[in-house]
Amino acid sequence: MAEQTQPDPGILLDLVQYKMPFGKYKDVLLCDLPVSYLEWFQREGFPKGKLGMQLATLYEIKINGLGYLLEPLKKKRRY
Repeated sequence: MAEQTQPDPGILLDLVQYKMPFGKYKDVLLCDLPVSYLEWFQREGFPKGKLGMQLATLYEIKINGLGYLLEPLKKKRRY
């Protein structure tokens, strides 16, 4: 029987705590990036590594109308 894996809640916390490190939206929290910017990355290619995974995850959250899931986490984020 295959082992079930649970989503890592730390990924969602990262989306409300980390800022975009470069580009037009430098210093904007990842969760606050506009969908159009995430769509551009989806077309052109997400960066490699952790940032790319975070942006791809955020893209999926936003295009599927699940942004509300991040709202409670925004209130709990560390400064």
